[in-house]
Amino acid sequence: MYRTLTALLSDPAAAEDCAQDAFVQAFRAWSRWRPDAPAEAWVHRIAVNRAISYRRSAKLRSVGEILRRVGRPAPSLDPAELATRSDLLSALRTLPPKLAAAIVLRHYHGYNNREIAAALGVSERTVGTRLRQAAQRLRRTLEPSFSLEASSAFQTESPEMHVKD
Repeated sequence: MYRTLTALLSDPAAAEDCAQDAFVQAFRAWSRWRPDAPAEAWVHRIAVNRAISYRRSAKLRSVGEILRRVGRPAPSLDPAELATRSDLLSALRTLPPKLAAAIVLRHYHGYNNREIAAALGVSERTVGTRLRQAAQRLRRTLEPSFSLEASSAFQTESPEMHVKD
């Protein structure tokens, strides 16, 4: 769960906070857990929702931070940190949280659509739609730097990709 949150938030400290909050929320709501869904998926769902809330509030905090620092130069980033930041993680941060959650659970954790649906509390069809939309957006963002043409991670359903007998 921590790795999921780190991928969604790109901030290990925020991921730790969200993971801790998720476990506290799960503990408090344990009486509402239904045995028809795996407990792991239920806690993942709580954690992803907590990360989405964190990202929303982070936007508000950043606006407040900018307003407080008007006139001061922004602190520069460490060059070593810039060198280790990958294009993919940056592109993931540009995705809406719901799309990023689906793509991280699929390609980072190896969940199938049913498991992702249980973790996020949506239908399998919605998971498929979110994965397709996330892949399209990532392709658009990443193609200028490197090509993802028909890679195994992001299959397309275009008719020209299929061989006819």
